[in-house]
Amino acid sequence: MKFGFLCYPGFEELDLIGPWEMATMWQHYNGGPECLTVGVDLAPVTCAKGLVVAPAHDFTSVGALDYLLVPGGVAAFEVMKDAHVVEYIRGVAANAKATLSVCTGSFLLQAAGLLKERSAATHWLAIERLRALGVDVQERRFVESDGVWSSSGVSAGIDMMLAFIAQQAGDEVAANVQLQAEYFPNGHLYGAPGEHPKAPAYIRELKRSSYGAQSGSGD
Repeated sequence: MKFGFLCYPGFEELDLIGPWEMATMWQHYNGGPECLTVGVDLAPVTCAKGLVVAPAHDFTSVGALDYLLVPGGVAAFEVMKDAHVVEYIRGVAANAKATLSVCTGSFLLQAAGLLKERSAATHWLAIERLRALGVDVQERRFVESDGVWSSSGVSAGIDMMLAFIAQQAGDEVAANVQLQAEYFPNGHLYGAPGEHPKAPAYIRELKRSSYGAQSGSGD
């Protein structure tokens, strides 16, 4: 079993690294799939905030993948126009068990035709832009729709990956990954994010007393 994590210039660091951390703990502690970074070529990739990542494989050398995660970032709006990358995503998804995106990575899934007749999530600033492309955008932390998973912005990819692990390997495995990562957000809301005029529905619904109990599930 192989889990590919797509790298391209300008992707948002945590979009990939957060889910990567959860997935590699799944691999290390519970026999989850082998995790691999993959790019168009092996050249180092500079991310949105300056981190440099060197993909371990290119599209040819990585071989068949069981799962693929596509990160987002502002750069996704340009990369979705890259026929080579889009065709790669489409080809992998045709045979993979599941395809996942974080943040504006959903625009790459849309370009690859994967969101037709499916629901999706994306970063709150890009919701209307994705809807304008005909996608049923859900204002949720993450969404699973017929084998395609997508999350809202940046940190949401961690929650999506834990839910994905639970679906694939069971709650006990996901619980162990969560414990090993010590991923237990304290539930504190800074300010009043739900009052922002463009705040998505799931953020508007958060309350200081209940935030820590929110699952964010797209089920």
